[in-house]
Amino acid sequence: MIVITGNKGQLGYDIEKVCRARNLDHFGIDINELDITNQVDVQNFFIENKMDTFIHCAAFTAVDAAEDKPELCYKVNTEAVKYLVDACKLHNVTFIFISTDYVFSGQKDGVYLPEDKTSPLSVYGQSKADAEAYIQSQLEKYYIVRISWAFGLNGKNFVRTMLRLGKERTNISVVADQIGSPTYTKDVALLLVDMAQTNRFGVYHATNEGFCSWADFTRYIFLKANLSTEVKEILTVDYPTRAARPMNSRLSKDKLEQLGFDRLPTWQSAVDRYLEELIEHEGSL
Repeated sequence: MIVITGNKGQLGYDIEKVCRARNLDHFGIDINELDITNQVDVQNFFIENKMDTFIHCAAFTAVDAAEDKPELCYKVNTEAVKYLVDACKLHNVTFIFISTDYVFSGQKDGVYLPEDKTSPLSVYGQSKADAEAYIQSQLEKYYIVRISWAFGLNGKNFVRTMLRLGKERTNISVVADQIGSPTYTKDVALLLVDMAQTNRFGVYHATNEGFCSWADFTRYIFLKANLSTEVKEILTVDYPTRAARPMNSRLSKDKLEQLGFDRLPTWQSAVDRYLEELIEHEGSL
């Protein structure tokens, strides 16, 4: 049995679809089914529900808001994870934790390896790094899977925002000095369910193949959506945000291949297929 938190979000939604397609025993939960910040509720949930794998997608992901609400961010992203980890340890359940490029400072030359030391710049990044550290200190049966720039059908994301702005404006300014990889939740969902069937535990990076800037990403979205909106490149310093972003979010995915997992398709392929999914689901872009 696989249990998935955050099933109303982009990634949890896609993981449930994969489980249904493969006829795997599973069920998804959200805040209405379990308050992960309540330790007693978590303990009772694990007593009442027998499972083999717990895939934890639910999180406080409002990166800028976290700077103003650090207690809430840590409560959801760190303390709640400790409750879940303790329950997984007690009941011998594999824990799959979705993490982020924000655990790194982004100041390294070259790509980040899964084993590189974390050095977050933001409250959000620190909350996830602290959760990672606790998982590794307590469990043997775990996967920590870092993703970045996520987009999927069931929620708000950068691609949807750019499609909307591309229709409204003749030009748009987009940051060009932050480099990373988009992650299509439909692609990484397949990988996570594959992982749930194995015991190749550890820390992994799982973004779509290839690197780009936010400006490159936007240009490609506009190209494939037949939008003529001009993309003007700006620097991070020209677009201040409450939370600091890592400038270099290039994550090495070599470990996936080394341990027998498939790499995700290219980010361009991901955008192509996502736009097709949007048209199929919503009738148009």
